[in-house]
Amino acid sequence: MKDRWSLLWAARFVAKWEGFIPTAYLDTIASPPVWTIGYGHTNGVRQGQTVSESEARKLLAADLRDAARAVAQEVKVPLTVRQRIALISIVFNCGPGALDDTHLIKDLNGGNYEQAADRFLEWDHAGGVQVEGLTNRRKSERWMFLHDSSKAKKVDVTTHAQLSKARKSATPVTGGISPR
Repeated sequence: MKDRWSLLWAARFVAKWEGFIPTAYLDTIASPPVWTIGYGHTNGVRQGQTVSESEARKLLAADLRDAARAVAQEVKVPLTVRQRIALISIVFNCGPGALDDTHLIKDLNGGNYEQAADRFLEWDHAGGVQVEGLTNRRKSERWMFLHDSSKAKKVDVTTHAQLSKARKSATPVTGGISPR
């Protein structure tokens, strides 16, 4: 039951960062570019495809289960629910092999939780360029990873409106998400 709740919480967290888009779009930040729909779903998506929000939530749940399995496979130390959610989010965003043989997973499995959390901040580049939305997401994941108290200080992030405005004026970036 605990895993189900953590996946529900992870779905809420990830959905806020992904946003819901009902029509397939070509994600040019991914390398290679990939058709994406709903809340960041990519498997089997094709041009022109549409999805309801309900269907998108089901796809997100399945995708998060895959990310949770990848986290469970790589992590050898105990995790809080929030730590698990933060790791599921980064794996969902960067791909199931994202943690494989990284400094993040080596630090974490070595028991260096704070050092591992700091490694989240390295994963804010796409195509060799720092992306503000990824920086904000990594700060939020790091905060969640380190804080289990509702009294903890909030992390400054750019608002959705600010990101939307920046996206409209920015040129597309190609290349996958990877550490610096």
